[in-house]
Amino acid sequence: MGEETKDDWAGPLAGIRVLDFTRVLAGPSASLALADLGAEVVKIEPPGTGDETRTFPPMRDGESHYYLAVNRGKKSIVIDLKSEDGVALAKDLAAKSDIVIENYRPGVMDRLGLGYEALSAVNPKLIYCAISGYGQNGPLRDRPSFDIVLQAMSGALSMNGEPDGLPTKLGIPLGDLVGGINGPIGILAALHERNVTGRGRYIDISLMDGLIGMLGYIAQLAFFTGHDPARQGSQHPNLVPYGIFPAKDDGSIVVACLTPSFWGRVCLSIERPELTEDARYDTLEKRRDAREEVNEIVSAFTRRHTVEELVEIFTEHEVPHAPILGVLEALSQPQAVAREMVVEAEHKTLGRVPIVNRSIRFAGDSQPVPEAPPVLGQHTDEILQEILDLAPERIEALRSAKVVA
Repeated sequence: MGEETKDDWAGPLAGIRVLDFTRVLAGPSASLALADLGAEVVKIEPPGTGDETRTFPPMRDGESHYYLAVNRGKKSIVIDLKSEDGVALAKDLAAKSDIVIENYRPGVMDRLGLGYEALSAVNPKLIYCAISGYGQNGPLRDRPSFDIVLQAMSGALSMNGEPDGLPTKLGIPLGDLVGGINGPIGILAALHERNVTGRGRYIDISLMDGLIGMLGYIAQLAFFTGHDPARQGSQHPNLVPYGIFPAKDDGSIVVACLTPSFWGRVCLSIERPELTEDARYDTLEKRRDAREEVNEIVSAFTRRHTVEELVEIFTEHEVPHAPILGVLEALSQPQAVAREMVVEAEHKTLGRVPIVNRSIRFAGDSQPVPEAPPVLGQHTDEILQEILDLAPERIEALRSAKVVA
């Protein structure tokens, strides 16, 4: 971890302010991406528990692992949006912001008086991003959604799992995290447009749309064949050998043969160079049709070697491969260390804590280590004083009335 200096660059979004009404995962992952890019993110949380994820176990000294994971680099202010004064404060903050992100069910923000029409009236340049399970229209618009539900509805769940078993949920909550990908893409595009037009825009992000978009070539395969793609476990529907192969030491290794040139390298690495020209396996289609034979040929070799030996062999022959790492091992591997993917930040109550670093880097400029996720309401006074320029007496009156905390 490099030492932080006063000259560190905040990021390309320095000077952009985001008003963040999000909670749980889909919305916070979107505002996290903007914070990582240098934007100032002001997270509005309700009185009491704040973002629901602050209560998700396991906990350490009252802080949730879940909240810590997706709220680094943000500022927390507690505002009661059910009060008139609270809504007025939120509008005042929107007037001084560039972007609003929310991930309530469609209609909730309008009922609070904080929908796009209300906020754009006080700030026509405002970019407003609404993230929801199914989007702002359609028959499922008002239905609650969670990651596994979206995986099922998008078709993604149907393809995941072993061929002879039930479908299996993706280990990473991609149904929610797609909001953290598509939301920022739409926002950045709208920022560029605003530079031309001078006006903001409403962005409608559907998590189900996002997962369907990620089907990619799988959707095209279904269009071509007229059939749903079958579950392949860790294998590829059309590429062989591609998947997980057993090792001598009860471990396993991933091998991915994507092109004819890689097939030649696989043959050399498993000490079967004659297979390169074997007419039974010399095309992608033939290897696909002989999937069981080819996989057994590769497995017969991998079973005679440990994972460590296989990594050395496949590395020597430049075969795409990987040992299957646990999360802690993945975070501490030399490549992750070289890329500084884990850093330490100073948390207000937990002290020095390890956090995952930004995943987007910019050559030539160094960003400081992200600030640790805030405790509930940590920046309330700072935001009211520095952004809204409220006097201490006014802040104390708002606190006494339980509008802020």
